[in-house]
Amino acid sequence: MYHTIRVTAYEPDPLHGPWREEMKVLRLGEKLHTELTKMQAEAHTGAVRPDRLPVRRLNSLLQAMAPGVLATGRNAGTDGRLPWLYAREAVPREVLGPVIGTWSAGLSPDEDDTEGADLETRIRSGDPAEAVQLPQWEAESIDLTETVTSAGGTAEPAARLYSLLPEWVAFRLAARTFHTGSMVLHFRVESSGNAARLVSWPPQRYERRGQTWYYSACLNITVHTVPFAPRFRVHVSTQVRRWATRLDVPPYQLGGATVLLDVPLPWPGGPDRGHRLMANTLGYDRRLKELAWRRHSPAPLMPELDVVGNYPQPAELFARPEHWINGSGDVAAGIVYHPSIGPHEVGPGLMPQERAALDAWVEEGLRPMLTRVPDLTRVTRRNTPSLLPAGRDREVRDTQLVLQRRAALARALNGRLLEVDVYWQSPETRAALLTELPKLIGLPPGERVGAADGDTWEWRCEGIGIRVRLQAAGPLADAMPISRDRKRPKADRLAEAVEERCRLVADRKGMCSEETGLVITEIADKDRFAAVPDSDPKHALRIAWARQGRLSQFMNLPDGDEGGLEHRAKWTWLDAFRQLGAIAPPAHRVGAGIPGDLQYVALWLIQRTRKGPMRRAVRQLVAVRIRPGDGPGDIEGWDAERTEWVSYPKLLLLLSQAEEPAEKSAAGCSDDAAADRHGPRTTPRSGMEHHWQRDTERQIRALLFQLRDRPTLLLADAGNLRQCWPALRNGELERDMLGFGTESAQRHTLYGDDLRVVLVRDSNARGEVPEWYAHDTKGKVGFAEGVWGTPEVESRVFASTASKPHTVAKLPKGLMKLAPTAQGRTAPGKTAWNPGQLEITVLCCLSEKALVDSGREGDVPDRPAEWATLAHQLRYHDDYPPLARPLPLHLARLAGQYVLPVARTKEGRKPPSTP
Repeated sequence: MYHTIRVTAYEPDPLHGPWREEMKVLRLGEKLHTELTKMQAEAHTGAVRPDRLPVRRLNSLLQAMAPGVLATGRNAGTDGRLPWLYAREAVPREVLGPVIGTWSAGLSPDEDDTEGADLETRIRSGDPAEAVQLPQWEAESIDLTETVTSAGGTAEPAARLYSLLPEWVAFRLAARTFHTGSMVLHFRVESSGNAARLVSWPPQRYERRGQTWYYSACLNITVHTVPFAPRFRVHVSTQVRRWATRLDVPPYQLGGATVLLDVPLPWPGGPDRGHRLMANTLGYDRRLKELAWRRHSPAPLMPELDVVGNYPQPAELFARPEHWINGSGDVAAGIVYHPSIGPHEVGPGLMPQERAALDAWVEEGLRPMLTRVPDLTRVTRRNTPSLLPAGRDREVRDTQLVLQRRAALARALNGRLLEVDVYWQSPETRAALLTELPKLIGLPPGERVGAADGDTWEWRCEGIGIRVRLQAAGPLADAMPISRDRKRPKADRLAEAVEERCRLVADRKGMCSEETGLVITEIADKDRFAAVPDSDPKHALRIAWARQGRLSQFMNLPDGDEGGLEHRAKWTWLDAFRQLGAIAPPAHRVGAGIPGDLQYVALWLIQRTRKGPMRRAVRQLVAVRIRPGDGPGDIEGWDAERTEWVSYPKLLLLLSQAEEPAEKSAAGCSDDAAADRHGPRTTPRSGMEHHWQRDTERQIRALLFQLRDRPTLLLADAGNLRQCWPALRNGELERDMLGFGTESAQRHTLYGDDLRVVLVRDSNARGEVPEWYAHDTKGKVGFAEGVWGTPEVESRVFASTASKPHTVAKLPKGLMKLAPTAQGRTAPGKTAWNPGQLEITVLCCLSEKALVDSGREGDVPDRPAEWATLAHQLRYHDDYPPLARPLPLHLARLAGQYVLPVARTKEGRKPPSTP
């Protein structure tokens, strides 16, 4: 058993002091910014923000083509006085001029516009005598460890370090080579917003099935904060980046693939030659009806800068990706692989030993400015709750599990008959569902009833009654016909198709019992509907059944694997039980410090952008409560409109009715709504955004006052909730305090004498929580599960790690994919997966100070480690592999499957039935 884990995170070394670097800084200047903004406004008269320059493409171009440029400053497109470019040395005017000039040509509304053409000529020339001159570089000494400490004790880096420091670290590491086995890897830098990546280049090769497959090592570098930590951190995560050698999809199905260009600099001399890869996006343009460079890609500007180079055209790159990854002349291009474009013989992920080797290489390269974050040690040996023993007697355990499921279902039904309609397409699925149901809950053989008017089966046992009616799905599971009228919004065209499917379901309802509570529908995999966007009927059927007051579950068509079919049938029923509320957390094994009548409450923000399943933006706060041992209604949801707790199934049906006016929900629902995820509290984008934020906070406060009747553990995912509750940002947190709106934070006991608040956070697709591996004093590395922390008694931040998945249980921990040995030639084909770390922050508990402040000096104070252990144990359940989050949060998040706002059609629609 490992007793220590190591996280791949680094922090400023206090023994080194400030880390100062001499840089060159460039600002656009007010005059040039004004002229460029004027051109932008004239070229795009309908632009929402004519005062904002579209500098993203220019930034990408400069980072790739201007030697020495490190990073770009934020908001330079809105204010010419702000720093725009950071470089290790001034970029020559003969280099900067053509790059800015080529970009500015795209701002001109007309080729005959003499003013725009004249500006382009002047920028390109760089002539000091011209009226508008290029900006001058300024020298500046920048501290790459510049920090401000919040009132709660959280160290926050200067805002510009979120983009600047990852670039500096990446170039520092790229200057070195990584030796692994007999291989030597060279790295290039890829810029990505507030992050930087190191990509080994050229890619490595793996011969398999008569074809060459390409892959690289990839290191993601980001800057983050940790609640109450005295220093900010640099996270370095590792992965395998796979490259496409063929695309098994038609061009019109390519939504947006990342393409990295390896191009020579058109200008001699300067630093960083050969260290950059230029990021672009390749996708199908439905307006042009052809493949094109998309999303501010700088690739279209390259021929303007280098008329000699041979650069790939989108259609050619799509047709011959392997040709371009090997290079044509001095230019090479790699399409980053995604599962949607076909199979790949190289497996994702790295095993612990290889990750540890890369981590050691990074640590060496960052000395002495940055030092490794201290290792974490176990805080408890009680890693799991009271789960059924996984001993040798599997039959006994299975029997106990069956009884446990049946008792949970009986509590959820509370004497009601459960009626299930199954709409099937294949006899195999029909048979599997009928077989797995009685096995899961230990029912006697079912009785076939009502053969004259359908295929119906019934089971009754110990207070449970289940009736299953089976019918052919027919046109219910067909692809939805979507109007091709491009002049109408996608949401409106989709809404019409949804309403038509709802009418079809309503017609079928006449064949079903009025008491049916659940519908299982067999449909094809979503990939089968990819040819026609929005034609997948799954969400429409969920809406249709919810309007009839029924929950819904789906199962895909068989894939030829009989064992897999049984497994999927089992999980279909388990997911159905979960929707019925027939699930409860096992009894914890934390200790006497946890109140016996504790209730769990989880908050989750459901968000849908205009790219969501219904093409409408909406946000919905969901609250789920679990009161273990309270009998029927153990799991409930908060009905904000009626201000009452309702059963979990009823919550799901109510959420299916949730709608916001488009003008309200659209505010702040863009894809970059969480861009400022660590910095100080910012002003909302608009008055509507501000109103929504305040309204959500009022809902949370009202909810807290409804929970004062008993001890409560409030669980929230900080990465999910901080958009509507800004006080959950790391820089705003204070121990045992809760803040709302612009008011000062107050002690949490004002919201409940026995309230505790625990925040969890995962990597959130941005590396917010670092990767990890276990190690010991003998140099061995591997996996470990448990709760981990620092030696400080008053520490509030812990790490939760779960057991390794069974899919990698048999893989050797020392598997080397970047440098396969003679004994492991097939190692690159293996899939490696490491359990993620869940960060647990005990924000509010009854600490000694909290008790004194609330006049309860004589009470025994809480131990934060015990509440972190409780949150960790809530990730475990006998029926599931360890959950990504505690069970209450898991249930709140899955409730979002029913938040499917539909645009109103011209005819309107029938209001949904009251569940």
